[in-house]
Amino acid sequence: MSFQPPPPPNNGGFRPPPPPGGGGFAPPPPAQRPGAGFAPPGRPGAGFAPPPPAGGAGMGQLNKDMGKMSFAPPPPGAGGPAAGGPPPPAVPGQFAPPGVQPPPPGPFGNQSRGLPGPPQAPVAPGMFQQPQAPGMFNPGVSKPGPPPPGPRAPAAPGAGMQQQQPQGMPGAAPMAVNPAGTQQFMDTIDYSITIPERLFRFTASKIPQTPAQATSSKIPLGGILRPLAPCGDDDEEIDTVQPGSAGIIRCKRCRTYINAFVSWLEHGRRWRCNICAQQNDTPAAYFCHLDEAGLRRDRFERPELSKGVVEFLAPAEYMVRPPQEPSYFFVIDVSATAVRSGMLHAASNAIKKSLDDLPGRGRTKIGFITFDNAVHYYNLGSDLSQPQMLVVSDLKELFVPLPDNLLVNLEESRDVVETFLDNLPDMFAKNPVVSQSCLGPALKAAFTVMKQVGGKMCVFQTVMPNMGDGALKPRENQAIMGTPQEVKVLRPETPWYKDTAIEFSRQQISVDMFLFPYQYMDLSAMGELAKMTAGNMYSYVMFNFDKDSQRFEEQLNKSLTEETAFEAVMRIRCTKGMRITNFYGNFYIRGTDLMALPNVNSDSVFGFDLMHDEQNVASNYVTVQAALLYTSGEGQRRIRVMTQALPITSRTSEVVDSVDTQAICNLLCKQAVDVSMKTNIDQARMRLQQTCVDMMRGAKGGDKRTVSGYTVPQGPQDASEEKPIPETLELIPLYTLAMMKNVAFRGGTDIHPDERIQAFHQIFSMWTSVSKYFIYPRLFSLHDMSADCGHPCDDDDVPDESVAGRNNILLPDTLPLSVDNLSSDGIFLLDNGIEMYLWVGRSADQNLVNSLFGSPTLDNVDPATVKIDMDGDDYSTRVGDIIHSLRDDLADPFYVSSRIQIVREGDGHMEARFFWFMVEDPASFQGGTFSYGDFMHFVQQGGNTVPPGGPRGMPQGGMAPGPPGPGGMAPPAPQQYGGPPGPGMAPAPQQYGGPPGPGGMAQPAPQQYGGPPGPGMAPPAPQQYGGPPGAPGPGMAPPTPQQYGAPQAQPQQYGGPPGQPPAYGGPPSNNAMAPPPGGQQYGGPPPPGSSGRPMGTMMGAPPPRQMGGSAPASAPPMASRPPPARGAPPPPGRTTARPAGPPRGGPPPPPRGRAPPPPPPPPGRR
Repeated sequence: MSFQPPPPPNNGGFRPPPPPGGGGFAPPPPAQRPGAGFAPPGRPGAGFAPPPPAGGAGMGQLNKDMGKMSFAPPPPGAGGPAAGGPPPPAVPGQFAPPGVQPPPPGPFGNQSRGLPGPPQAPVAPGMFQQPQAPGMFNPGVSKPGPPPPGPRAPAAPGAGMQQQQPQGMPGAAPMAVNPAGTQQFMDTIDYSITIPERLFRFTASKIPQTPAQATSSKIPLGGILRPLAPCGDDDEEIDTVQPGSAGIIRCKRCRTYINAFVSWLEHGRRWRCNICAQQNDTPAAYFCHLDEAGLRRDRFERPELSKGVVEFLAPAEYMVRPPQEPSYFFVIDVSATAVRSGMLHAASNAIKKSLDDLPGRGRTKIGFITFDNAVHYYNLGSDLSQPQMLVVSDLKELFVPLPDNLLVNLEESRDVVETFLDNLPDMFAKNPVVSQSCLGPALKAAFTVMKQVGGKMCVFQTVMPNMGDGALKPRENQAIMGTPQEVKVLRPETPWYKDTAIEFSRQQISVDMFLFPYQYMDLSAMGELAKMTAGNMYSYVMFNFDKDSQRFEEQLNKSLTEETAFEAVMRIRCTKGMRITNFYGNFYIRGTDLMALPNVNSDSVFGFDLMHDEQNVASNYVTVQAALLYTSGEGQRRIRVMTQALPITSRTSEVVDSVDTQAICNLLCKQAVDVSMKTNIDQARMRLQQTCVDMMRGAKGGDKRTVSGYTVPQGPQDASEEKPIPETLELIPLYTLAMMKNVAFRGGTDIHPDERIQAFHQIFSMWTSVSKYFIYPRLFSLHDMSADCGHPCDDDDVPDESVAGRNNILLPDTLPLSVDNLSSDGIFLLDNGIEMYLWVGRSADQNLVNSLFGSPTLDNVDPATVKIDMDGDDYSTRVGDIIHSLRDDLADPFYVSSRIQIVREGDGHMEARFFWFMVEDPASFQGGTFSYGDFMHFVQQGGNTVPPGGPRGMPQGGMAPGPPGPGGMAPPAPQQYGGPPGPGMAPAPQQYGGPPGPGGMAQPAPQQYGGPPGPGMAPPAPQQYGGPPGAPGPGMAPPTPQQYGAPQAQPQQYGGPPGQPPAYGGPPSNNAMAPPPGGQQYGGPPPPGSSGRPMGTMMGAPPPRQMGGSAPASAPPMASRPPPARGAPPPPGRTTARPAGPPRGGPPPPPRGRAPPPPPPPPGRR
């Protein structure tokens, strides 16, 4: 046998190995002098032998040892016994065939039980030789710890070369040294094996190598998963695996499921877990030989070894009890409000239409309980011709009056069930119970009936529970709205609902809440039922049967008939060195990381945070695996396993380039909800803002050199050169600003607590396709859309954002969310993914208005009673197709329509709500005073500039509004905080920090919803809870601004501002509006009896805006201020050039010393 002398070292310090089967064997590098370094001994059983003493081995000793070894490999490609046969026995002292390469090693080194390799010669000082996989070279070496103090001895020539290990050596694993100086095992991973994006999305597809790098990049690491997302027409179906006699292969230590990223050792006889590095024996029934790449020859025949998502049919050991029948139980409020609103009629219709499509086929069970001031059970026995009602009025000693036939088989009792649903709307119409509700006792009664089998419970509620267990009391307090104390009304006051929900979860009962509030209901308490039992909460504010019954019935039908997983649990695992820190969504945590999910459906979404648990990750990739164990509607116990490998990188720029913008924003919203409930909403906004600034600063900082895991200080930077924001993060500032102004997190006193809680629940259950529009809604111009809009589009060159629905309906151009893009002669549609708003200008084309509403004008029409005609002429049909396509999900077989709010220009209440979505304009609350231009400048400067409303550039008397723009519109009046009113403006109301009025401060009137008006007040409009007020009559003055600390002039409407529309950023109008209420003046005393907010914590007032004309001479120069959002980067969506003509909303203001931020790239997922 001949040996080749080592070649001279090349530039990289490495030598590629000879081709497999070449017969050559490279000698080790020459030994170094004693004492120059040391090599740690190999651990017994680790797959390699410790090196001999420094002077005891040379070329002669190596030749002698090699002469004792036999090399008798079979021909390349023989592979031993046929694939699938029994494992070949290991022959001591004999190497594997050269043509068979071991599989890539796992992330945590070798723990092979194979025989040690040949003795190795000493290596260079501080170096440690590691056996190497065939066909690979070692990119680095390992050292046992920090280098000893003092100068390092120079390496001998050839010390960088790696000894070529014989082919097929058991336990071979290439290693490298990461920047922190610890050993890192290199694996060859097929990163093309991924989880479909409809099921799983990560915030970044590459993971920082060290915690210091993750901290400096500031990229939120985590993921969003939707385990039962529907499969679209173009999506690949998930493969189902029937385990063989070996059962489901799992790691014996961490219980990870076998997947495509495990490493195979000893010719396939063992495999290393890619989560915990445990080596496991391969069952004989699961054995298969490896190919030349070290991968199983049958991997493409086994979906679990070649795909990111598989579904196992679980054997009996995965069942605590036999799979139960799908059970549906309905707990229905039958009080006077439920009867008169039409809710009972709509619920009965929807349930009856869904009976044929309920999961379970002939196994499905169903039952009903109704309640008002008593609990009503129903005997639905199949031998009855009519259902029997059994009333229990003793709420303290509640009992079940009948042992059987309360939860019956649907197929056997179908006629009785349908008879009950037909009679339910009229059953309580004659003598309804007014304003009494015993929801708590009804829940206990339903639990008693369902606890043996579990299932889905649907609760329908129209009034606040006020009798028996779970009775609630009104807690709304207008005085604390908009303050840090507001969080008190967002947290449940009673633990009863949470404790009940936990008990429901233990018995595999999930609760879906359908709420119909006409006044305050305390959704924070009742929402715990849905949150802890993996259910959903739906709210229909001011339910109107004519306008809302369709979407309610569609949503209830979807909730009942969509694919549902029963008795489910889910666990998310990740590679050692990383850990899952927080979970977001609706679930109950058992232990530390097991999510109990009584029901999971296609709308169930969960989020999690991922962070480093150790100083370094001892692998070149991180694996995340989510496993959902559940019972299908057909009674099969299944396990859906989703596994994906993410590469590790030491370059921050690679992490930034791999960012998924939509996933980051979705996760940030969920995190902000969590912060809001634990601290307050102000802190949530500040965290969103700071996270954005930190991400931009970290991304523009670029890659940093690290030594031993610590960043090396950089040289001085040229402050005059402003680095651009990376392309993948260009939309993050816009989305962050939109999140801060979202209904869930915006400040002020105009957000009802129940409305905010509903937004929290929606965020927790939102997938990225909905959250991107919930964060930054789409604004469409309908009056000037092209003739092709509203028709199917077959052009493949049209961007995906420009079409919607299964028919690829072409959408109009989207506009930036600013009032400057509105005009009195226009009609605009705004869609936030949940609801829609149709804004109609007072000078809109009468033919278009008549086409949509059947009336040429909306001046004397109550918008709450108007319905859009979507089947009339060509224009109305196109508008109807556009609205329908926006809710027509390609992958979702169910269609659920949205509520469409008609907003008439000049309608103070509804227009104020509409302007909440104009996120590129300043608002009048802490953290919302930024315009888009201001915020971009703030972010570009790293958060070091004076925020809007600060002492710089604030005119004392305000800025006079400019002349009306085209279409007869005038810009909104500027908002003033503590300053005198501008010319022609009414005196400002009392400021938050100003002195009290004569006689001291009056106690704020209690917030009223639909109650009787106070003395001297006009009767309120019929729809005040979430709906628009009645149309103002001739000669009526606009609503007066509410004064903080003074009695309210009128009841606050649900979801609207307290008595007035905000003037700042409000609708353009020909008449100057009175200024909105001033904010608290910091530097002045707080109001008497206040909680004493710390001074200087808020940002102050927004800057005055001028949309036409010039600033008054008294205004100070604003050259240092950034321009407003006009001309700032456009929003997501396809925008095209508009026809020539006068600009909307007046000409833009002149530049003020700084160019607008660079435009973002075309929209699309990053």
